[in-house]
Amino acid sequence: MRWLVGWSSAAASPDRRRGSARSTANSGRSATGSADAYADRHTGRDPRESYRPYDSHDQHNSHHPYNSRDPYDSYGPYGHAPHTAHIPDGSDGVLQPVGAQVLWSGPDPLWAVGDWRPDEIRVVEAQPGNRLAVFGCCGASDDELRLGLVAARGGAFRHLTAWPGSYTAVACVGRRITIAADLAGARPVFHTPWAGGTAYATAALPLADLVEAELDFGHLAALLACPEAAEALGEGTPYRGVRRVPPGHALIVRDGGSREVASYESSASLVVGAPPVDPEAAVAGVRDALVDAVRARLTAPRHAAEQDVDVGAVRDPGPVPGMGPADRQRARGGPAPGVGADLSGGPASGTLALLAAGLPGTPGTVFGSGAASAGERLLAVTFNDLTLSSAANLAGTTADPPGTASADSHLAELERAHAIAENPRLRHVVVTGSEETLPYADLENGPLTDEPGPSLVTAERHRHRLSAGSADHFLGSGARQVLDAHPARLADLLLDRRRRHLVRPVAALARAEGQSGGQVSGRSLLVPVTIYRAARRLARTPYRDGVVETAAQLRDSSFTAAAFAPYPEGGESAVDASVAALTWCRPGPAARWLTGEALAEVSLRLEAAAQARPSVERPGERRARAALARAAADHRVLEQAAEIRNQRLHAPFFDNQVVRSARELPEALRVRPGARASILRAALAGAGVHGLPPGWGAPTHATHHAALRAGVRLAAEQLLELFRAPLLAEAGLVEARVVRQAVQRVARGEQLPVEGIADLVSMELWLGRLLARRGTCWTGSAAPRHRAAAAGVHPDARYERILPPTAG
Repeated sequence: MRWLVGWSSAAASPDRRRGSARSTANSGRSATGSADAYADRHTGRDPRESYRPYDSHDQHNSHHPYNSRDPYDSYGPYGHAPHTAHIPDGSDGVLQPVGAQVLWSGPDPLWAVGDWRPDEIRVVEAQPGNRLAVFGCCGASDDELRLGLVAARGGAFRHLTAWPGSYTAVACVGRRITIAADLAGARPVFHTPWAGGTAYATAALPLADLVEAELDFGHLAALLACPEAAEALGEGTPYRGVRRVPPGHALIVRDGGSREVASYESSASLVVGAPPVDPEAAVAGVRDALVDAVRARLTAPRHAAEQDVDVGAVRDPGPVPGMGPADRQRARGGPAPGVGADLSGGPASGTLALLAAGLPGTPGTVFGSGAASAGERLLAVTFNDLTLSSAANLAGTTADPPGTASADSHLAELERAHAIAENPRLRHVVVTGSEETLPYADLENGPLTDEPGPSLVTAERHRHRLSAGSADHFLGSGARQVLDAHPARLADLLLDRRRRHLVRPVAALARAEGQSGGQVSGRSLLVPVTIYRAARRLARTPYRDGVVETAAQLRDSSFTAAAFAPYPEGGESAVDASVAALTWCRPGPAARWLTGEALAEVSLRLEAAAQARPSVERPGERRARAALARAAADHRVLEQAAEIRNQRLHAPFFDNQVVRSARELPEALRVRPGARASILRAALAGAGVHGLPPGWGAPTHATHHAALRAGVRLAAEQLLELFRAPLLAEAGLVEARVVRQAVQRVARGEQLPVEGIADLVSMELWLGRLLARRGTCWTGSAAPRHRAAAAGVHPDARYERILPPTAG
């Protein structure tokens, strides 16, 4: 797990402002410097005119305020820097993150924590006192970074988010710090008040340890009840007092005291007569952004594991009877050197693999390393779930075996993956997995992630596949949420009075609903009327009324009474899912198993948000942003849960520029059937890739539901033991008896939402791992007293009730 953390210390106490001997090294100034800053704040002078910049590069200036040696100083990669902090209990103590490297010090220090690569941390300085640190993969040159820093100095910090790649930028201009979150939410920013100032980080757990935050059970209940409702989640985190910067916003801290969260992205125009966007230009923009995102990873330095560069390490012995390349790689340990990609057969992963293989230069592995001694070939990894393949083999012996449709879809994916892998610049590796790689496998072992997420139950499945991948591995995550049209966008078309654009998507839904054994069912005739009525109802429903309606639904006794109502196989049908999604917000799959008290608390959150923050966004646009934020947050949990040493996972569809260009796609283009596949096909054609296999862009989500159901059936006893005395029940969020009954029914084959089981299990696992840990993210003389969730899930640590504002 890699994160950055820093804080901006507030103005010192009066005795410390005058150069008291109690000033700690974190203040970073002499007595004169503190007095000057005090005068600046009270005379209206610009602090940048009188403040001497803290330049850690100037090691030979004897008058520099940071050249005095301190016993708690450290030598970081950018020079000598003290990193002590004033502890708010009145005593001077030393506090620093565990395993941190200091980037700059002074009253606003910044650390990088974790196994960052050297090229993943870049610090530039436009002029003395103005610094910019970029963490992650950024395609900008040093000169472009300096130009962005100059623009951020004038307040145009949107420039810090407009470079290719996935990164976090921290701009320090004098004593003004700006740290921007990304547009999707895959690289969030958190902040909390601390010691009279503001502490910020790209992970919530370090800040929770810093302020000894307890669990926020209201936020945990909202994650289970309405995981895609920004109204219920707000800016909170699982830790009380630690706040999240919303996607598309930046945290601005001035002089350690003033704290502001400002948006850097312009909202879409609500004017009906706004000029339409050219579809070809919009698709070209997505293509260029996607190509730049892939090129940013390819032009970065190549990396290899220790065993690939150590002379005494075990090399790949070459062809071994009974062992494929993936088996030999796992035997020697670590990912393959160079760049690779997933190749599942879907359009998202296939596009990234073909783009990476087709761009000029060396696309894949390091020359002469590992099994690819020829080099210049991209390692493409395909996962073959043998449990689904065996279900497909039963299709010829049984009349209608369960899961046959999912198995057929899986076989079609494998065929497309093999067809794509015929590209001479790809080196194809197939990783097989049976019951030991199903979801819910190996729940006892696993790292503690920053936040809970459904990916915790599938971490071992992903780790098994990624262990055969490369040091830099492409994933197709996020393509569905970035490029596809959320069903609620049909209401946006009605708001724009573009009813004719509803014909294609409604006709596609009617065809999908009507195909039943080759015969058109009578229900398909009602699909256009059903969809149109739901879209018109959403278009005419104000935001506040829609959210209040969902809050009332959560409090309705009939909602919990339907806890074990049948649920369609593989999730809702296309029509049912579209109708259910045509709302401002909706309960999640796990909401039916929560207690009435937890649902009531979430409903109060919804009502309070509807009253306090009325939205001016369109319903489709707002729902699409919420779905993207949910997918990005789960991808972040997956990165941490399935992390393999020396490996980096890259999801270019979550990049700022890709998300920004995708938002320029017109609504009429998004709602067309097969829009995502056609957009990706155009992106490949623009890069010179043609001849895609048949079935390109076919939906592939059914196999996920089949694997979840199979995993519940296989791990039923383990899940029942997990919920024998769960922490969720101790917190009052669920009843253990109800959850155990749901697990038993799913294991018997009853149609219940398996996604809800995954949400509950992942939350329970996360709580257990959080409370079982013994360490903390901080070290120093005051570190032992800094630990989050020290009170556990006892009633004394319960959250306070959030009441809606009173009218009038």
